[in-house]
Amino acid sequence: MMTDIAQHALPADVAIEGITAARGVPMILDDGQLAASAAEVVEMGMAASHLFDGIVIGAFGDPGIEQLRKVTDVPVIGICEASMIEASAGGRRFGIATVTPKLIVSFASKAEALGLNHLFTGTRLTKGDPEMLASDPVSLANELAIAVEASFTLDGAEAVIIGGGPLGRAAAELGQRFSAPIVAPLTAAIRLLLLRMENRLAPGGGAHL
Repeated sequence: MMTDIAQHALPADVAIEGITAARGVPMILDDGQLAASAAEVVEMGMAASHLFDGIVIGAFGDPGIEQLRKVTDVPVIGICEASMIEASAGGRRFGIATVTPKLIVSFASKAEALGLNHLFTGTRLTKGDPEMLASDPVSLANELAIAVEASFTLDGAEAVIIGGGPLGRAAAELGQRFSAPIVAPLTAAIRLLLLRMENRLAPGGGAHL
């Protein structure tokens, strides 16, 4: 699903391939799982860096991103980082709507690390079990819409990030429901990666992500 979303955000001459971790949990739900996933991301990324022109880390906590950047020559983009950069463009205040309550501290830490904590209005959460919601597209979109509305009206956000790679389709749907900006992390990451790859690609040569 995430690869399909990313492909539709890419120019026709750029191909993308999805690589899934062979080990770990099906959905990262807390800081311990996030930290534990970093080694696998770095391992996959190091192998992929010899075959691809750029890498997107598709977990919203950006596990292993700094370690991977130190050992690869290709641009590496995290979907959390990219979405915060896009959401805060022009000095906009931004919030996050998501399903994972045990990761909200890590989101705030990411905003601080990017120098954007003064613009970050906080995280609004859905009700219900995250994995069950992720498997029910209608309920997921409806619950996220409630969280998005609270972020705009109660927190003063001017843009809201839908916080999670597996929430990509819900992010696209919510973008149609709200007139204010809804940021989909995966498409934000693709846009940022293409910008950073621009000087590395031969004209007309295409790319492989």
